[in-house]
Amino acid sequence: MKKLVILGGSGIGMIAASVAQDLGFYEVKGFLNDVIDVGSNIGKFNKFPVLGKTEDLTKYLDDKDTYFFIAYVGLQNEKNTYNKISEFQIPEDRFATLIHPTAIIPKGFCSIGNGVLMAPLSQLSPDTTVGDNCILLPNSFLGHDSTMEHFAHLATNAVVGANVRVGRAVHVGSNSTIREKINIGDFSLIGAGAMVIGNVPENSIVVGNPARLLTQR
Repeated sequence: MKKLVILGGSGIGMIAASVAQDLGFYEVKGFLNDVIDVGSNIGKFNKFPVLGKTEDLTKYLDDKDTYFFIAYVGLQNEKNTYNKISEFQIPEDRFATLIHPTAIIPKGFCSIGNGVLMAPLSQLSPDTTVGDNCILLPNSFLGHDSTMEHFAHLATNAVVGANVRVGRAVHVGSNSTIREKINIGDFSLIGAGAMVIGNVPENSIVVGNPARLLTQR
């Protein structure tokens, strides 16, 4: 059985751990976390140990049977978080791609990168492209001919229409809707429940219905 080390903490990390266990071919060894003390546990019911900090990544890379999942979400620090994961230098073939059995994927019609998480009931339409290290949480939807770039996230119940580009490290908040044929610039954050009807510049936070620019960083 393959061993899995998760970079991050509770929340996305525990969703990844639960999907990995449901798949049945990963043994979740624990977490690398820069905040929680080594030896502590993450999880309320099914507990996993904090094995070390991200600086300890190298020793786990030396074990060819160990795979990795990055369970980070930027949440107003998207660019900094993206830069951090870019420094890890984990080979593409060492990322665990975690797709829950209930996720809906038209077979042969989509491109899915390495280290992707598709949580229960997430869904892709035909001719979609999901880049490396993307995360789709439960009931999220990516419309046809749309693209999620490296490390983009769709939160629970987020809906992305057709022909949309979701840029690098973009976070699309829970219950938000993205209209078709628009571009969400890199490192932007779409607030929960937002209705996005126009292009979003890079490094922006947009909120509301219809979505308005709250700040550009």
